[in-house]
Amino acid sequence: MPLDLSDESQYDRARLRQWARGRARSAGVDRRDLLRLFAAGAAAGSLGLGAAGSAEAAAQGAAAAPGPGTAAAVAPPGIVKPLPPELFTVRGTNAETNFASLRGTGPLTPVDRFFVRNHTSTPRIEASGWRLNVWGDALAGGPVEFSYDRLRSLPAVERTLFVECAGNGRSFYSSQQGQQVTGTAWTLGAIGVARWRGARLSDVLRRAGVTRAAVDVLPRGLDDEVVTNGVNLGRVRRPLPVSKALDDVILAYEMNGEPLPPDHGGPVRVIVPSWIGISSVKWVGDIEVSAEPLYTPWNTDLYRFFGPGQPPQGSAPLTRQTLKSAFELEAGATLPVHRTRLLTGRSWSGAAPVHRVEVSTDGGARWQRARLHDAPRRGGWVRWSLPWTPRATGPAALLARATDATGRTQPATAVHNTQGYLFDAVVRHPVTVV
Repeated sequence: MPLDLSDESQYDRARLRQWARGRARSAGVDRRDLLRLFAAGAAAGSLGLGAAGSAEAAAQGAAAAPGPGTAAAVAPPGIVKPLPPELFTVRGTNAETNFASLRGTGPLTPVDRFFVRNHTSTPRIEASGWRLNVWGDALAGGPVEFSYDRLRSLPAVERTLFVECAGNGRSFYSSQQGQQVTGTAWTLGAIGVARWRGARLSDVLRRAGVTRAAVDVLPRGLDDEVVTNGVNLGRVRRPLPVSKALDDVILAYEMNGEPLPPDHGGPVRVIVPSWIGISSVKWVGDIEVSAEPLYTPWNTDLYRFFGPGQPPQGSAPLTRQTLKSAFELEAGATLPVHRTRLLTGRSWSGAAPVHRVEVSTDGGARWQRARLHDAPRRGGWVRWSLPWTPRATGPAALLARATDATGRTQPATAVHNTQGYLFDAVVRHPVTVV
């Protein structure tokens, strides 16, 4: 009986077996180099792609970063938009949203405070000269080219969806669970929700002549090639199962009603609802439609679980995002005693709508149900609030935990993996009452 490759777990495990047995093609990297990198990743935990040392070390550096009202942060060389320190924490080639800056901004993340995840640097690409080349052995004919105007002439869809880095929350493996991980030391600000407008990838593929032979669809970015450990990995790319590509994936050219900005993938990017951010390739320039399974470094050594409790060869490639909650409040904030403060925050899940959020103001001894301010729905987040009147001075820990429509609740501890992906435990948010 054939596998149902529309099922994510079956798809990924099938691809993992095929690649290990030499039955999947390495798209753009010599298989020997890919195997060498894969072996190094399984042993050491990560290539360190886009990272600045361990998450623990980077978290310590972030603690010393200037706060609001101090000198402006120095932008990394590859980001175009301003990064004022009250809105962002710069982490290597990336910029993390300071979650407290989202308080009062509404359900959409303003573009001026939407996080930036770059493997290299932001390219500047004019829409008038942009082209999308769709090609591969699973098309009925030869390559098909789409200009920006041709893409915009297709029926448009508009959806409000989050994009979240797979490493969001990574620093808490070290600071909260005492476990060593590698990679960029995100707290909880490597996520943003926007209203994306664009063409369905399925419409593009059908116009290009996709056939029943199609297995994988591989979008590739137009940013610089990535070189690590002496190996040129090429441009960022990660295959999608054809069933996902033909389902709900968007080729977005607008963000919050405006043309897509350079740092967020303009002129056109891929948006893969509810999946980890690496799937939503920015600055997309070509798409391969393949009749055989494809593998790249971004689903062999990277974006899989390695480490204690994981299979020796690593887990299946990661797809769907997990469950998280965050306070719209500075870590270490000072709050006055006997004065009511409206605690606010946001919760989200890649699996199903969030339908309940509970908050503890005493470190987890007691929980109260928060008020939800948005209709729960998949692919976005819900804002919530709870009034709190502190009764005693001193340090305190605020906690928030979400439950989604599948019945899953955030755990007390996240499953450890050496690259620090998919942290989903309840985060202890420190404050001081004076």
